[in-house]
Amino acid sequence: MEPPQQPPAALARKNSRDHRVDALRGIALLMMLVDHVPDDLLNRITIRNFGFADAAEIFVMLAGYASYLAYGRLIDRQGWKTGIHRILARCLRLYLYQTGMTLVFVWTVRQWRHYQPLPEYTIEPQLAHGYNWLWRILTFDALPSYLNILPLYVVLLALFPLIYWVLKRSVWLLLALSIGVWAIANLDPRITIPNWLDPNGWYLNPFGWQFLYILGILGAVWASKHNGDLPYRPWAKALCLAYLTGAFVLCFPYEYWHVPSLRIFPAPPNTGKSTLAIWRLLDIMAIFYLVQSSKALRRISADRIGQSLALLGRNSLEVFACSTVLDLLGRLMFASFGIDLWDQLVMNVVGLGLTYALAIPLDRARQRARAARLSPGAAQVVSAPKEEGLRLPGG
Repeated sequence: MEPPQQPPAALARKNSRDHRVDALRGIALLMMLVDHVPDDLLNRITIRNFGFADAAEIFVMLAGYASYLAYGRLIDRQGWKTGIHRILARCLRLYLYQTGMTLVFVWTVRQWRHYQPLPEYTIEPQLAHGYNWLWRILTFDALPSYLNILPLYVVLLALFPLIYWVLKRSVWLLLALSIGVWAIANLDPRITIPNWLDPNGWYLNPFGWQFLYILGILGAVWASKHNGDLPYRPWAKALCLAYLTGAFVLCFPYEYWHVPSLRIFPAPPNTGKSTLAIWRLLDIMAIFYLVQSSKALRRISADRIGQSLALLGRNSLEVFACSTVLDLLGRLMFASFGIDLWDQLVMNVVGLGLTYALAIPLDRARQRARAARLSPGAAQVVSAPKEEGLRLPGG
């Protein structure tokens, strides 16, 4: 006797995409768009003002989550050779985007200086003259400010086959090795990759940040055993909310908003972003658990508002590159002319409009390409893209 066939609606639910990851990534993209312009008033209401972590932590943890869904499952289905080939191709794409953005960054600042004087911080002095820095840019030996997250992800993604090989043998071994490397990096921050532009090395130290990436991978493994959700536990939710509330009380910029401070004791003077200090790690883990364990947020991420954010997340590499260029132009405008409140409003609306003007046609092209790969019957059943299509700067 043949097993009873599931109705199309049930199959669609089973194969439907969890849009929370894309929506959360879209939120992070918007926060990065304003955070990288120091004088923009909107960066006063982003996550970094209400806790220890910021958008970079969201990106890296989601990168690990998406890497497992995209490449771990690919290795299981088609073997190591296919998986490694796909990973290397993605690393090459990330490398080309990073190199292109860096060259645009340096060229734009140099050209701007022909017409407007600029303060020193708009470009590292070593990049201001000559071309002997070019090979350092091409080899990731020189990472300018605000252009350090893609190189981190290239390194982490290139290590994914090794990470996955250890994961297949023992989850606990992988976790222990990752914790050990992270702890060493926090005990001695000098253990990092050299950066010609910074004597302290890579600002996002891969030896520390690999732990967050691997936690994202383990989160995906755990969620895949529960239909894409992290198991909901009331006590875990209470702990996460308590920690985030405490982080909010400590990190809120009371002085900027001219309101009485609620701090019982001062916040840590150094939040330890370079090596991913423990309080930043706990902050983003709490946020990630609350999002990925919430069925309500899963529903919201599939509605109109959620999809407007997920649209950015599904095309995050291109959107990230575009927003990085827009951020540079914003910083140059602030440095050269100074911008009042109304000018900032116009600048942010234009920046948001250009971001969506890029993301919408990219997403439509991606959907058409995916529909073309589906058979007519499958296209009627699977109305949403599969999780394997998750993409982010690196995912």
